[in-house]
Amino acid sequence: MITAIVRYRLPDTIDREACRAHFESIAPGFQSVPGLLSKHFIWSAHGTAGGVYQWCSRADADAFYGGPWRDGIIARYGMAPDIEFFDVFCVTDNVAETVTVLNTATDSAA
Repeated sequence: MITAIVRYRLPDTIDREACRAHFESIAPGFQSVPGLLSKHFIWSAHGTAGGVYQWCSRADADAFYGGPWRDGIIARYGMAPDIEFFDVFCVTDNVAETVTVLNTATDSAA
């Protein structure tokens, strides 16, 4: 499993409510992204927005970030996103009351 943290600077014309409305409108489209386990849509009062993504593999993430998604970010916000990748070793899920230890030896292509 791979976690990717994606950040980009918002233009001054996009405030919290505009960002939230946009995220709400596009969130359903992420349900069909191959290899995407979950996405948290994030916003900061400091003018940064983005997402925290959980991927099955780095290959899935690279396929997504290298496609039309990246072009859309650049078109909408005027900059390429900053993307940082992390190997996930363990997951604590308090809702499911589970702890999962992952084998990331074959997950990462970093």
